[in-house]
Amino acid sequence: MDKIKDAFSAERASKGVLVAEFQREKIPMLLRHKDLWAAAKDWQSFSSDAPFRVPIPSEEAVRKVRQLPIETDPPAHSEYRALVEPFFKRPKTAEMKAKVGALVARFVDMALALESIEVVHDFALPIQSKALAILLNLDESEADEWIGWGTNVFIDESDDAVPAEGHSKEAALNSGKGDQLDRYIHRQLDRAQAQPGEDFFSALLAAEYQGRSLSREECVGFANLTFAGGRDTVINSIANIMAYLARNPEALLALRENPKLIFSATEEFMRVGSPLTHIGRVCPHATEHAGVSIAAGQRVSLCWAAANMDPEVFDDPESVRLDRKPNPHVAFGVGVHNCLGALHARSLFHILLRELIDKVASIEVRSARPKIEKESAYERSNGYLKLEVSLRPSSVGGKVS
Repeated sequence: MDKIKDAFSAERASKGVLVAEFQREKIPMLLRHKDLWAAAKDWQSFSSDAPFRVPIPSEEAVRKVRQLPIETDPPAHSEYRALVEPFFKRPKTAEMKAKVGALVARFVDMALALESIEVVHDFALPIQSKALAILLNLDESEADEWIGWGTNVFIDESDDAVPAEGHSKEAALNSGKGDQLDRYIHRQLDRAQAQPGEDFFSALLAAEYQGRSLSREECVGFANLTFAGGRDTVINSIANIMAYLARNPEALLALRENPKLIFSATEEFMRVGSPLTHIGRVCPHATEHAGVSIAAGQRVSLCWAAANMDPEVFDDPESVRLDRKPNPHVAFGVGVHNCLGALHARSLFHILLRELIDKVASIEVRSARPKIEKESAYERSNGYLKLEVSLRPSSVGGKVS
């Protein structure tokens, strides 16, 4: 089976910290699993109460609101998060599983009927968008507009902005796309105010925080994160899964022979793929880590991708083991700020794998254009800009139990 390239192995082994430059700001990246785990749980020393500065590169230029609840710390974070958690627990329900299952089945059937399909824009993007519509209790047709935004609501994906060999996120940030998202959110909030329903936007308008209604800015902050936060990460993950199963047909066979592996395989795909390379924290007080001085107000990076390849935690980390257990990966974060959409993402990947092993005999890559993060101090593959595949149908019928 494929070996996964570890972009941070030398620096993690030697120092545990890599100082990289983003937007002319030098940011120490924490690379070791134990260090990152401790920092992620210590929100007093590594704070998320930093509007626009939690993502790296920072997003002051592309949005106008604090993303909620991620850009707050407890106790505010806990109270904010509780307001929207009921929506993000919906993947547990039989109704939602059935709707997302029917959605994924429709796209797998479509792919099987075609000679080939481009996975990123014609498969993963519409699945992610339409599954989000189901999660938010909106009509699936709402997603047709979202699909037009591309794989990232803040990144310009045009060929001029994204060179063939890859790109830095900083170079491709586009304020116009952020404005487009804002206009859509305000339009939906206006609609929900005039005609309340059971959808996410209506729930935001009905919510109370510390005895008062949410402000319009707070509502936009929740919605901004909902549309931006799990978009490219889910799309990257679907493309990574499809490419891996194409390159490693024995993995698809193993999953078909033992469907219970779907759950551990999903976790392993998240570990090795790490669709979000890292996230920022701001240190309210001066501190030091691995010999690197961190000034008060300076940012640090919690590098999930490096921690997920740490040989101190994962045996033979560059190998993909579909049955890896335990698997304490941090692809969905850790601590109070762990990913709000993790349950939805996991459920979607479980459903996708079930559909593939039930209906697909093999996957062939026709052409691939990897997405390469090219930054000042590292370079790593993170999904695909384009991935064309052909799916050959299985001759064996019947649903996987």
